Amino acid sequence: MLKLDGPAVMGVLNVTPDSFSDGGRFQTVELALEHAGKMVAQGAAIIDIGGESTRPGARDISEQEEIDRVVPVIEAVVREFGTPVSVDTSKSAVMRAAAAAGAAMINDIRALQLESALATAAELQLPVCLMHMQGTPQSMQARPRYDNVVEEVAAFLAQRVAQCVRAGLAKDLLAVDPGFGFGKTPQQNMALLANLGRLRDIGCPILVGVSRKSTLGVITGRDTADRLAASIAAATAAVLRGASIIRAHDVAETVDAVRVARSLMQSGGGE
Repeated sequence: MLKLDGPAVMGVLNVTPDSFSDGGRFQTVELALEHAGKMVAQGAAIIDIGGESTRPGARDISEQEEIDRVVPVIEAVVREFGTPVSVDTSKSAVMRAAAAAGAAMINDIRALQLESALATAAELQLPVCLMHMQGTPQSMQARPRYDNVVEEVAAFLAQRVAQCVRAGLAKDLLAVDPGFGFGKTPQQNMALLANLGRLRDIGCPILVGVSRKSTLGVITGRDTADRLAASIAAATAAVLRGASIIRAHDVAETVDAVRVARSLMQSGGGE
């Protein structure tokens, strides 16, 4: 999975007008490139570029609009920094355009379930992160329901991994993401985080995106911009429970937290 050396941080770069945390901040190539450069300097191992908001209630946009947003930024980031770029998309046409522009990874909240997405990913042979989501961005937070959220998410992701392998994607190209905040209540999100190790049974790296999520606001009572400490705590817990990639807005602080968690895991017994 991009040959990452231990737990790594994926920096978030949303080139959208309406993302929940940073929508509208990086809509020009120049602003996006400046922010990418900061994240690279802060230690981001991957830059995740998204052109369509997936916040609760977000509107759909066309393939062409999404391509127009992400491709110039992908080209600029790859050209300037050489850091691996992930494209946050579910659409096959965007996947193709992003790969042609230099993207090294596909990050799909719909786990390659849209029309032709799986066939396109198999053709491109890029690493792919498969995420679990109950419902759609428009409806996912209406009334999420599970009998056992941990087992149902694990079963879904295991099934998608198996389908991808049958379609021609090698298992070592795949990562899984439980989808914190995508059709889950705060209690269900915490259950997933507490039992993240269950996903290790699938045999793929685990990507976790808890940065600034609403669940952290429910727990702490803080607004989106004031959830850094909570995000760091959740990221640390995720690494200690087996996460390989932490998707984060606050890269410098998250890199430090991941380094401490990694050192703790490597320390073993006492002197």
